[in-house]
Amino acid sequence: MGQKYTIGVDYGTQSGRAVLVDLSSGHEVADHVTPYPHHVIDEYLPGSGIKLAHDWALQHPDDYLEVLRRSIPAVIKESGVNPEDVIGVGIDFTACTMLPVDEAGEPLCFHKEYVDDPHSWVKLWKHHAAQPEADKINQIAAERGEAFLPRYGGKISSEWMIAKIWQILDEAPEIYDRTDLFLEATDWVISQMTGKVVRNSCTAGYKAIWHKQEGFPSREYFKALDPRLENLTDTKLRGEVIALGSSAGGLTDAMAELTGLKPGIAVAVGNVDAHAAVPAVGVVTPGKLVMAMGTSICHMLLGTEEKQVEGMCGVVEDGIIPGLYGYEAGQSAVGDIFEWFVEESLPSYVKEQAEKEGLGVHQWLEREAAKYQPGETGLLALDWWNGNRSVLVDTDLTGMILGLTLLTKPQEVYRTLLEATAFGTRKIVDAFHSNGVPVDALYACGGLPQKNRLLMQIYADVTNREIYIADSKQTPALGAAMFAAVAAGAEAGGYDSIIDAATSMARVKEETFKPIPANVEIYELLYQEYSKLHDYFGRGENDVMKRLKAIKKSAE
Repeated sequence: MGQKYTIGVDYGTQSGRAVLVDLSSGHEVADHVTPYPHHVIDEYLPGSGIKLAHDWALQHPDDYLEVLRRSIPAVIKESGVNPEDVIGVGIDFTACTMLPVDEAGEPLCFHKEYVDDPHSWVKLWKHHAAQPEADKINQIAAERGEAFLPRYGGKISSEWMIAKIWQILDEAPEIYDRTDLFLEATDWVISQMTGKVVRNSCTAGYKAIWHKQEGFPSREYFKALDPRLENLTDTKLRGEVIALGSSAGGLTDAMAELTGLKPGIAVAVGNVDAHAAVPAVGVVTPGKLVMAMGTSICHMLLGTEEKQVEGMCGVVEDGIIPGLYGYEAGQSAVGDIFEWFVEESLPSYVKEQAEKEGLGVHQWLEREAAKYQPGETGLLALDWWNGNRSVLVDTDLTGMILGLTLLTKPQEVYRTLLEATAFGTRKIVDAFHSNGVPVDALYACGGLPQKNRLLMQIYADVTNREIYIADSKQTPALGAAMFAAVAAGAEAGGYDSIIDAATSMARVKEETFKPIPANVEIYELLYQEYSKLHDYFGRGENDVMKRLKAIKKSAE
């Protein structure tokens, strides 16, 4: 049959990346990045210059097609692979990134009469202007005792589908009325590639409150939110929801011409970026927690049954790997905290010293921080610089450092911030473990694990678990390419299940980070102290963080 390939396209916040992957080994033959021509639209609408309100974040849907137009031909050209040997395409996306479309599947922002209404555009995942709607979604669900609420750790986010739809209805009812379907951007791009609209089980479950057994929340619930929403799920959210790894259809002739691929090849149903990374590190069975580590962390875990775990972002059947329950939790700032320290809190002599030695500032700090033993700094921090996602689900919490003296050095503070984020992950691990969802090992992918060895050793010591590191720098794109191989099937030269694909294609580095027993012991003591502070400031015993925020607001 000869060598076969698939292409994975990873849609991020600033750009899209295509990776061409060899199906026999998972080897990434070529990759290409297309920056979005319109970037993130968070100040003014393109063309009209209409100013956007606070907390808005939009995108231009054509930017997503531009990635296909530019990056797919580029990886074919760079690799020298015959397009005849590419048997499938898969994509992953930031989520919830959503848009309203008409009966023909055209985004409403492509219509002349709607182009100047911000609500006709793509709302990016980090569009936070639907918070008032999210608050009501949660309040009414709690009052009614809705069964779905505990599955999402008690809170539905303003970033997710229903809040964003309701904001459109509240602020632009004519856009709502004109909308035929509200689609996750990943499903819209797939519809452009196949000519068919299907929804994927991952975004439907994690972002749109869909449940494999029970479907969407009831019409009565939506009516209680707003009588105009009563028929939402039968009308504007209608459509088949299918499991990851399924084929959404064949590549259309027009799209084949655009990309240089063969018409009719399998297009896998859409996926979420972090979730696509799970099989790409070889995780297709329960007990292994995958951390997508960057500015924040998304924690993903597989289980065999649906359990309720405090503060998780969701549990979805077929949400990550078909046939298993996928759990998701998260920390809302990790790399962002280290970045804050370097940008806003570092004495100039550190920058000068690093420059003199030809090192990056983070490299210098990591080297110096590694000279301390656990506990030697005398410091402890709460890692809430951007609120707390799991397990407290509270955006109004703030960061704290305890134990500062006149002798405290910047590298000691840096180490303490690394440790604080590790304690935050330990909280999540403990929450899963104590609720009957076992966590035996950790897997890490994303930018941070490749860059910061000290951080990974601290995570191993704090959680007392071995950590495996992704070998790929493009883990989500590799995962998308693996799901494309499953959509194509073994007969075409792909695989019949994601488990088979992972056996051949997934890769982790040979070197792992193992807990050092002496460190584990001291971190256990520090973690007990962290837990006391976590509960004291985070569970209502002392709401000083919120009172400070209120005083700050009144002073502005």
